[in-house]
Amino acid sequence: MILRIARKEITEMIRDGRFRAAGAIVFTLLAGALLLGWQHYREVSAQHSAAQRATREQWLGQGKKNPHSAAHYGIYAFKPKVPLTMVDRGTDPYTGVAVWLEAHKQNEFKYRPAQDATAVQRFGELTGATVLQLLVPLLIVLLAFNAFSGERELGTLRQLLSFGVSQQDLARGKALGVAAALGLLLVPAALIGVVALTAGSGQTDMIAALPRMAWMTVGYLLYFGAFVGVSLAVSAWASSSRSALIVLLGFWMFNGLIAPRAASDIAKALRPAPSAFQFARGIEKAMQGDGHDSASARAKRLEQELMKKYNVDKVEALPINFTGARLQDSEDHGNEVFDQAYSRLWTVFDAQDGVHRLLSAAAPSLAVRSASMAFAGADFPQHAHFARAAEEYRRTIQRVMNDDLMRNASNTGVYLAGDELWKKVRPFEYTAPDAGWVLARQAPSLAILALWCAVAALAAMWTARRVRVY
Repeated sequence: MILRIARKEITEMIRDGRFRAAGAIVFTLLAGALLLGWQHYREVSAQHSAAQRATREQWLGQGKKNPHSAAHYGIYAFKPKVPLTMVDRGTDPYTGVAVWLEAHKQNEFKYRPAQDATAVQRFGELTGATVLQLLVPLLIVLLAFNAFSGERELGTLRQLLSFGVSQQDLARGKALGVAAALGLLLVPAALIGVVALTAGSGQTDMIAALPRMAWMTVGYLLYFGAFVGVSLAVSAWASSSRSALIVLLGFWMFNGLIAPRAASDIAKALRPAPSAFQFARGIEKAMQGDGHDSASARAKRLEQELMKKYNVDKVEALPINFTGARLQDSEDHGNEVFDQAYSRLWTVFDAQDGVHRLLSAAAPSLAVRSASMAFAGADFPQHAHFARAAEEYRRTIQRVMNDDLMRNASNTGVYLAGDELWKKVRPFEYTAPDAGWVLARQAPSLAILALWCAVAALAAMWTARRVRVY
């Protein structure tokens, strides 16, 4: 009986010109967004790879110079793209794609596409995630708003129930019919995405992306299930199809347009983060220190400690280069300052994410946005993961340069290093977190989506049992 009801529903939907038109629009936009995302991923990945090779060649070809000058010469680190960013670009346009690694500084990331975007572009990009999070739920609303109310208005609901069809089976059949209609659109689009993903990434990247893709799919299916359940419940509860449509459009607008902005504002109000100027100023003050911990005071203490350690009475008699030791001591002090400052900042961002997670109990769109960005490798925790790896690489460069200076330079005269030293700094290699790492952080979001889906299904069953036939 359930399959017969589902077959009836999907047959009526296919015959309905509105469904064909709306479905064609959504499918075209989704397929187009996936293809544009695939093109963007390929272009950006190629650019990053070329830029990373170029900056490596520049480092190796810088010629003879003082190691500390080489430390200031620096090198770029480019954040690699995870293949699923072709579906969801997440925070990448806002966090930047490259960072300059040099002595004494933990620089901000550069090349944020959002900074150069026009006002229209800032409103939103056409990505696969945009279509899945906004347009597919709207299509679900248009498919299901009159599932019960329309039958009642046509007088067919009483006939169906008089044939012995239970309200629960009717609700299950209608839900299955809506799901089948969505499948006609989403399955071909998903196949296009898989083909694009395979063509746009290597075999290793593709295999690594499969668990992420699977969990992203789970998140979206739970999200769509929640909308199907809510739509059926409202259709059974509402007095007319018009009322059901108004309520469901309000629910859709709240989820897709109001909740994300409101959640962001609430999170910022409850867990405010310092401005870029305040953050930089705080680091500058901490680096300068007070009179006891100023750069000159630290240098004087280090000088006394080294002369005592090596039992000499002047710096020139030290068996190591004092400048190299002082520079590394300065780096160690700066590293402590950076670790404390960024730890506080990222704690604030984590707290803001926690606020978003709590608010997603009222809007499933917040949970699916978080899960989608995370499994696409484009959320802030994964940006911070890369930033830590890049910073550790920067510190490795400084240790290699300062250690060479300490060991090989005298305390009088000029010292120049060459290619052999530059080669000691290995190329920057970064491995993104695996799906398990992401899943551990996104389990609450997926749990909220599952709860929404379950509650919506129960609501649909409950309202179907009490549906009015007149």
